[in-house]
Amino acid sequence: MTNYLSLPETAERGSDERMFAPYAERNKAPIFYVLNEVLPQNADVLEIASGTGQHCVHFAAQRPDWSWQPSEIDPERIKSINAYRGASQLPNLCSAITVDISRIDWSETVNNRDGIFLSNLLHLVPDATVNSFIQGAAKVLKHNGILAIYGPFMRSGELTSEGDVEFHATLQTQDPEIGYKDDFDIIDLIENCWLEMVHVIEMPANNLFLIARKP
Repeated sequence: MTNYLSLPETAERGSDERMFAPYAERNKAPIFYVLNEVLPQNADVLEIASGTGQHCVHFAAQRPDWSWQPSEIDPERIKSINAYRGASQLPNLCSAITVDISRIDWSETVNNRDGIFLSNLLHLVPDATVNSFIQGAAKVLKHNGILAIYGPFMRSGELTSEGDVEFHATLQTQDPEIGYKDDFDIIDLIENCWLEMVHVIEMPANNLFLIARKP
């Protein structure tokens, strides 16, 4: 199985430890727009696979009432996140922690949260990791907590753009266990973990936002 960290790195390195991904810069505003609508005031949020840190520093700056906990498994990205945090001096942005959602017991390493956010990762990991993530998220979320998943998906088993077809094929060539997940399969998994689907939101660049709540 290919670890998603071995996939081609699309983030650029600056003069310090901060990394920069153009796609993260493009999508941070539309992602925040949705999170701002669905996450409660004073939310304690765990972000899984925070990447470069561009997202978390933007979200924490926009909503000082949120406590934002970034996480990663890649030491270089943890350095980048913490460099963004140091430059921003945001009191509500926590130091990045290591969270590996491929471990079935990952949820035992974090406290109860009002929200869990993940973006652009499910297509880079196998089904077993997707299952582990959603099962763990259901345990970590508090009553009325929100699970927010952003990224590219198949729609009813179909890839709906030429770019998605090409990217999915590239991923499957590298590792047949990874690639785009079907939106209905993920929704079924969420509901089988006793979470309630709230919204399925169409996003720019043919992405989806799946929003669920823990009753």
